[in-house]
Amino acid sequence: MNTSLPEPSADARAASAALCSCIASEIAAAGGWISFARYMALALYAPGLGYYSGGARKFGAAGDFITAPELTSVFAQTLAVQAMQVMADSAAHILEAGAGSGVLAAELLRELERLGALPERYLILELSGELRARQQATLAERVPQLLARVTWLESLPQTFSGLVLGNEVLDAMPVELVEWRGTTSGGAPDIFERGVALDEGGSFTWAGRPAQGALLQAAQRLNIEAPYVSEIGLAAQAWIAEWSHILESGVVLLFDYGFPRHEYYHPQRSSGTLMCHYRHRAHDDPLWWPGLNDITAHVDFTAIAEAGFEAGLEVIGYTSQARFLFNCGIMEALDRLPRDDDKTLVTETRNVGKLISPHEMGELFKVIALGRGLKQPLRGFASGDRTPAL
Repeated sequence: MNTSLPEPSADARAASAALCSCIASEIAAAGGWISFARYMALALYAPGLGYYSGGARKFGAAGDFITAPELTSVFAQTLAVQAMQVMADSAAHILEAGAGSGVLAAELLRELERLGALPERYLILELSGELRARQQATLAERVPQLLARVTWLESLPQTFSGLVLGNEVLDAMPVELVEWRGTTSGGAPDIFERGVALDEGGSFTWAGRPAQGALLQAAQRLNIEAPYVSEIGLAAQAWIAEWSHILESGVVLLFDYGFPRHEYYHPQRSSGTLMCHYRHRAHDDPLWWPGLNDITAHVDFTAIAEAGFEAGLEVIGYTSQARFLFNCGIMEALDRLPRDDDKTLVTETRNVGKLISPHEMGELFKVIALGRGLKQPLRGFASGDRTPAL
């Protein structure tokens, strides 16, 4: 057990134990082994027990991590510039996937109201009932006059036109863990899928099986030299491809941390990118108290671009978060903040710095846009577009 992390409360330990029992039952029913992707899906999304479907606070200072919208409303105010352009070029609708605490939705709607460019509908795709309730409370508190425009969805719509928005959505999708092992003959490495089993004491333990099917094919295409362990995000790729059947016109705009493929699978990144977050501490043991900590992996943006392109979407742009925000006028948004509260202004300025600093979120976080039917280039990629680097 990781002794450097804060000890969970008795109630939290009990909740985790209930989830462990659920996962253990599935492992037994599956013959003693489940893929890590399945384990991650249960740890994050098992109804009433998973990290995102349970009752613990995830976002903000009292949670496990802070996202860009939580840092400062300037993020949403800057994003509103891009949202206006997309809606004007397609339809006045926004769909946010995984809206977290609801802060981004509230502040984006507030700014679009100020600009006289409110969407006709703001849809929130949210699987967690607990998070839906939190989002409703946030919107009711911050923009009660706009709450009637918001509708919650539990599944993807059949068709959609407008802006699809996702901030730190892809990194929370289950990933397959792959291990490339060396061979004695000097040929291609053996490729195993790492999964989760039960040891003799009934605790979770790692166990590998030869990779098969689509996962094996994806791993072979990477031409990785063993020994090496990393992730392949088949679920995220499938999610992107699904939008090609749904999106009639508009943009899927995604913010997340990650790299293009040549950086993601760099020889120096031989242990992968899998990371967990608990009470603002990062650790690398996803088997530690399942359900109590977030489990994430960085995004292979080349794979996301390929999945969209091969499914029929246009790759419209790819750049760093800092460059996207500069293009959309973040400094102008910062200048609009009231000057009558020095303490708030200093805090907001510091938080904007975190969004754009290359040593914090500005470079690690990327923005990718896929879509169809747009007549004009997107402002967010007007300079510094890195699509050729994918």
